Amino acid sequence: MERPKTESGTRKDLVLYRIQTSKDTLKSAKILFAAEEYKGANNRAYYAIFHAINAVHALNGKAYKRHKDAIGNFNKDYVKTGIFSREIGRKIGEAEEIRHASDYDDFYIASREEAERQINVADEFIQLIEKYCMLQLENR
Repeated sequence: MERPKTESGTRKDLVLYRIQTSKDTLKSAKILFAAEEYKGANNRAYYAIFHAINAVHALNGKAYKRHKDAIGNFNKDYVKTGIFSREIGRKIGEAEEIRHASDYDDFYIASREEAERQINVADEFIQLIEKYCMLQLENR
């Protein structure tokens, strides 16, 4: 099968694309939440966070294939240095755990409250990331 042709863009294009992807994924989480599909909402909320993390990495031309590496390097480069709060770092870890349980634990029951909290965390995180990325892109 022939792969679709892709356009190459600037680093800024990649950052903006990843921010938009995180917003689109958050929208999916909200749709699933409204349909009372809380496990799916948890998954999409986590991935919204993950895409936002990758937008930050794109600022410096970095990319990670594994979630562990993307999150670990985000924590090392942006949380431990004080650019983002330790509280945000903790919420990312919690979102990852909840997503993992939602996706892989056979008897895990995702609650409405938990899914709503994960969506709110993702929304807050995306806003912080977008603000940070826009500031960084303006100052280049």
